[in-house]
Amino acid sequence: MFTGIIEEVGYIKKIESIAGGKRLLVNAQSILDDLKVDDSVAVNGVCLTATKITGQGFWVDAVGETLQKTTLDKVRLNQKVNLERAVRLQDRLGGHLVQGHVNGKGQIKRIEKLGENYALDVLIDQDLLKYMIQEGSVALNGISLTIARLSAGDIGINIIPHTWANTCLRDLSVGDYLNVEVDVIAKYVEKLLNIKSKETRGGLTMDRIKELGF
Repeated sequence: MFTGIIEEVGYIKKIESIAGGKRLLVNAQSILDDLKVDDSVAVNGVCLTATKITGQGFWVDAVGETLQKTTLDKVRLNQKVNLERAVRLQDRLGGHLVQGHVNGKGQIKRIEKLGENYALDVLIDQDLLKYMIQEGSVALNGISLTIARLSAGDIGINIIPHTWANTCLRDLSVGDYLNVEVDVIAKYVEKLLNIKSKETRGGLTMDRIKELGF
């Protein structure tokens, strides 16, 4: 489990082919102070397991569905990546609950500097957009962000200068893809409502939603 608060921007130092996927050496510094083999690390929002630690970084394997659902299928040498270690139970939850289980990819539609801040519009598939609400949370490349605007096909995000300067968002361009993870609470609520809707037979009404405590 992660918080979506990026600890460090690293970069891809080596890429090796393995059966069914890729083995990556991720260059890092500050997160290595207590990182161990078998620890989870979010790399651009993708939860991966550290398989080996070196003096300059750590190795991870990306295979199967991880490559299909995320931007790691197009990862490049020297590409910068957002890094976050798994949250500890005693840590403050500065962002929101992020699993590192990427749901799909979004494409950058617009990047505009507005004063000190940046406005980012991201195209989102309908199967993910249904889990999003205005002022709700979303993780883009592992960054916990608030949805400022929601439309039929995209979301608008406002990026503060600190986030822009301390993540790899600043290295992206219009047309690039981002890893998207929706708020997991929305998916649990959807499943619960579907189950309850089947139980009521008559369908789900606003009165029934209130009865369920929502």
